[in-house]
Amino acid sequence: MSPEAATALPSRELNIAKVQAYPLNLEVQAEISGVSKTTSLSCVVVRVETEGGLVGCGFTAITEEEVVASAINAIVAPNILGMSALHNERIWERLYWLLTPRGQNGYASHAIAALDVAIWDIKAQALRQPLWALLGGARDKVPVYSTFGFGFLDREQLAQAARSWVERGFNRLKMTVGNHALQRRDEPRPLDRVIREDEERVRAVRSAVGPGVEICIDANCSLDPYHARLLSQRLEDCGIAFFEEPLTQNDARALADLRRQTAIPLAGGQNEGQAARFAEFCQLRSLDILQPNVAITGGYTQCLRIAGMAQACNVALANGGAWPFHNMHLHAGLAHGGFIEYHWISVLVCEQIFRKLPSPEAGWLTLPQTPGLGFDPDWDAIRELARRPLSQGRGKA
Repeated sequence: MSPEAATALPSRELNIAKVQAYPLNLEVQAEISGVSKTTSLSCVVVRVETEGGLVGCGFTAITEEEVVASAINAIVAPNILGMSALHNERIWERLYWLLTPRGQNGYASHAIAALDVAIWDIKAQALRQPLWALLGGARDKVPVYSTFGFGFLDREQLAQAARSWVERGFNRLKMTVGNHALQRRDEPRPLDRVIREDEERVRAVRSAVGPGVEICIDANCSLDPYHARLLSQRLEDCGIAFFEEPLTQNDARALADLRRQTAIPLAGGQNEGQAARFAEFCQLRSLDILQPNVAITGGYTQCLRIAGMAQACNVALANGGAWPFHNMHLHAGLAHGGFIEYHWISVLVCEQIFRKLPSPEAGWLTLPQTPGLGFDPDWDAIRELARRPLSQGRGKA
């Protein structure tokens, strides 16, 4: 069915007729600075069909794919069949009270996110609009930063990788720190040694790219307040653009304390599922940058609410947590939108299941002009990949 025909359909033609979630655990072979690394990432792709034949593609990741897919297929789908894909607020509220009646976090937000992304994809197709335009159309391209500095690279490899991404037109780079410090204390791995190595790694990258390139660091919630503060203080002369998820549990009060003790801006929120958590960040002045992720934080419907909250509180907005091709629509649609994370491993995952993905040029990603998400799911590939065993170990972006 053409998008032109969709606008003339009776309202019932946009009623949801079928929902199917596909759990995937995808192996990727990353080549970075001469280093070959095999890893895997899990995600869930959701197909939502309307009575009139429009198909929306939903997506979520950084979760246990079997659990989320099972929740969508067994619980979510029966409760939204027959509802109109135009009514994203009604659907979102039904799913919220169905899956999180007492405000729980966790898998539920991923399930809601995947459905909500698909609903907005259908809405944009039905209205013959690119999704970013439907969300507000503030700009048709967004600035990107490259996440390249993974823990499996040594200092020399990090420096070379940084130079190669700058040569590709990126002047904003992000690298990991913390190296899962709290998670792996049983090895043992003293945290003071971890952050001393982090300092050397950051300085190696800064030396490699010079002062004109922005460097961001991301601890993935792997440090306690004491060691995060020490690392921040040691790196203040390196011109760090932001320190993402420095603290375990995204402890809002501890983040507020850390923010008062360091000159480095703090960012976080991409793994939070409830808008109330972002309200807490704003109320306590915990973060300089809020990072809701449409593939994790309840989809576009909730991320729009969080973006409005950020704008009202004069807090910057950016994409963290990867998945640039879904998050680019939010940040292009809103005047308060910010940077998009071009996470190299997640991009390799997307290339296995989507076609017609845009490529960044000179540090910018241009939004598609076609209705909906603007890139095509390869449903045959998705179904085939979903048939593969999921028990061989999981990776998280």
